[in-house]
Amino acid sequence: MSLASDSNSPVLIAGGGIGGLAAALALSRIGWPSVVLEQSREFGEVGAGIQISPNVFKMFDALGIRDAIERIAVFPDSILVRDAVSGAEILRTPLGSEFLARYHYPYGVIYRPDLLDTLLQACTGSSLITLRTGTKVVDYEDHGTVVSIATATGDRFEGRALIGADGLWSRIRERVVGDGKPRVAGHIAYRAVLPIDKAPEHARVHRVNLWAGPRTHFVHYPLRRGELLNLVAVFHSDRYEEGWDTYGDPRELYAKFAHARPEVRDLLDLIESWRMWVLCDREPVGNWSAGRVTLLGDAAHPTLQYLAQGGCMAIEDAVVLARSLQASGDDVARAFVNYQQQRVLRTARVQLTSRFVGDYVYHVRGAAAEVRNQMLANLPRESMAWLYDGV
Repeated sequence: MSLASDSNSPVLIAGGGIGGLAAALALSRIGWPSVVLEQSREFGEVGAGIQISPNVFKMFDALGIRDAIERIAVFPDSILVRDAVSGAEILRTPLGSEFLARYHYPYGVIYRPDLLDTLLQACTGSSLITLRTGTKVVDYEDHGTVVSIATATGDRFEGRALIGADGLWSRIRERVVGDGKPRVAGHIAYRAVLPIDKAPEHARVHRVNLWAGPRTHFVHYPLRRGELLNLVAVFHSDRYEEGWDTYGDPRELYAKFAHARPEVRDLLDLIESWRMWVLCDREPVGNWSAGRVTLLGDAAHPTLQYLAQGGCMAIEDAVVLARSLQASGDDVARAFVNYQQQRVLRTARVQLTSRFVGDYVYHVRGAAAEVRNQMLANLPRESMAWLYDGV
């Protein structure tokens, strides 16, 4: 095995999800080759919605995929937060011309498989990107000039660097950070997607709807040009099952939302089969790089979904990382340090703010809910500028 690095050696990327493919595409835009190693037999995402705020549309521009994204996304007219018990309006954020004039990019929602397919098609069209499925990275060695990796099938790959984009339970993180298992938040999410023509009329509007209740909340919005309706129900629970694709128990869900408005319960009744995941994150860390190895997305800074920024942060990571490599020449280790220095405080703020929103905004009850309602009613217009202005 040769251990000499050169400019034609690829960057190895462990993980072919949104973050991994975005990283490969970002590298291709600066002329760097990469090999994406995905453990599943095919590239794919769980069928659910994802919100895409102005900060990530700026990244879509940088990756050259904004037009493709806009052809398949939905652009809601507003985000509406209501009390799940009383039905009272708590907060309405218009997303029209005034929002666009302020942030210069729109706010959209998209089906996760459509976002992944858009990235995958762009990667497939690049001669600098090699895509491998059925290839699970189990270990690596940083030799100082190159990185070699071992896979579950016994194959070995060698490249000029390694990016761990292998998610919340990252094997690469085990070596780089070594902080054990993820933190269990005590919240569970049930998700489902259905044809929008099967939903009641009140749910077919082009709006992100959030119903905040005691230790619960429910979100629904349209997807895929308005053809589908995305449903996400979240509640507090001590249950823990590792993974992202477990079937939920509808009886548990209905019991948790027994207090909710009829508009919410009517939508829950439409779904017979729910996918469930236990919400987890990790404590923010100040370093996720070691030599020629770094982390990206959930492997670096997993966050709860309450700011709808998990995928957005991974795509931001990809663009910032590629720019750091471009600026560093051949000094990959220095580029990785510069990359994380640019990302640590922003991603940590997202992680910690997401926890706060989940525990002290969406799910509060009693007097705390009244405080929440008053706080949101008086929320400054610029309260999200730190996030939506992007990088």
